[in-house]
Amino acid sequence: MNKEHFKLDKLQLHDSRVFRDPIHNYIHINHLLFWQLINTREIQRLRRIKQLGGTFQVYQSAEHSRFTHSLGVYEIVRRMIEETEIKQYLSDYDMATVLCAGLCHDLGHGPYSHSFEQVFQTHHETITVDIILGDTEVNQVLTRYHPDLPKDVAKVIEKKHPNKVLVQMVSSQIDADRMDYLLRDSYFSGTTYGQFDLARILRTLRLVDHQIVYKNSGVQAIENYILARYHMYWQVYYHPTARSFEQLLSQVFKRIKDLYQDGFDFDTDIRYLLPFLKNHWDYRDYLNLDESVVQYYFRCFSDSKDPILSDLSRRFLNRHLLKHQDYHDPREVEQLSKIALENGFDPKYYIITDNQRQIPYKHYGTDGAIEDIKILMDDQKTLKDLPEVSEIVDAIVRSKRNKTDQKVYYPKEIK
Repeated sequence: MNKEHFKLDKLQLHDSRVFRDPIHNYIHINHLLFWQLINTREIQRLRRIKQLGGTFQVYQSAEHSRFTHSLGVYEIVRRMIEETEIKQYLSDYDMATVLCAGLCHDLGHGPYSHSFEQVFQTHHETITVDIILGDTEVNQVLTRYHPDLPKDVAKVIEKKHPNKVLVQMVSSQIDADRMDYLLRDSYFSGTTYGQFDLARILRTLRLVDHQIVYKNSGVQAIENYILARYHMYWQVYYHPTARSFEQLLSQVFKRIKDLYQDGFDFDTDIRYLLPFLKNHWDYRDYLNLDESVVQYYFRCFSDSKDPILSDLSRRFLNRHLLKHQDYHDPREVEQLSKIALENGFDPKYYIITDNQRQIPYKHYGTDGAIEDIKILMDDQKTLKDLPEVSEIVDAIVRSKRNKTDQKVYYPKEIK
């Protein structure tokens, strides 16, 4: 099938579907392709994966799912197409490709996302591509509409698609993914740190030389977006209590791995974890895991005959989190490990260091897959990098003071 013959109008739903959404009010599904994609097993699984992992341990209402976020990314991409001049430069096939990429971009996230990735050495973007290209319902739906569609959607997510505009819309320094999660995470955490003027940013979006740029009049809105991202990381995403929950989760997984390698009898059917413990898994095994499965295992492990596994599992389930303090010298951690051992706690599982850093704005120049945000000056011809136009962003780039935070976590029973 020729891609030029692909027409979205032919896929128009007789009655459009809408999702009520606290961020976008309504999320509009106007075409059968996207409706069928949303109803696949793989996308529905994202209802059972929290967007913010352990952040709900601090902000109790932050229990929204990656499913709602994926719909939000789709909606912002749709608005980028419908409300800006981008539409006249994209074919119907390109529009379908990038909208599908918005819906599918988080398919590869596992239970509790980043903690699971760190322990089992997985990468959600790679798994996302495997799911799109594999023997899945998502692949079947995409292939039904064009045999090249799975491959092209995967290229957008891999940042390898020849049309860089499609990549920019889903993955860049100011993209639909980041804009939705900032607004959504801010709303559900009950904070205002992530708020910015989405409508203004979309209104100033332009297309120049096959790349997305922004009018000079939109610089203040973009500054607010960058500062919103900075504050959300330090006030929400890197909150020490949320990090304590994530670290505790990692230690449970670590203890499970160590016990399995020692031939431990878990006295529980762990079939869904076995492929990862054996380090011999594929995307099909990944799709069988969600947070409800992991929580069931942890409930079983809380009665384990292994005292460390049972203790860690109970702490995780009952929010008996680890305490934390700043540290500046590895000798402080060594001393704390010694005290833990004297108190009957194995430092391997109960003394954990966590170092976080965040770069508010990455100044790439013209190198790298992600480039500087480009600003179209008032003469409608000249393009400048954002730091050349914004005093705030220029100060961030020049300072090179990327905030870091070093903490050590330990049981509160240690005095």
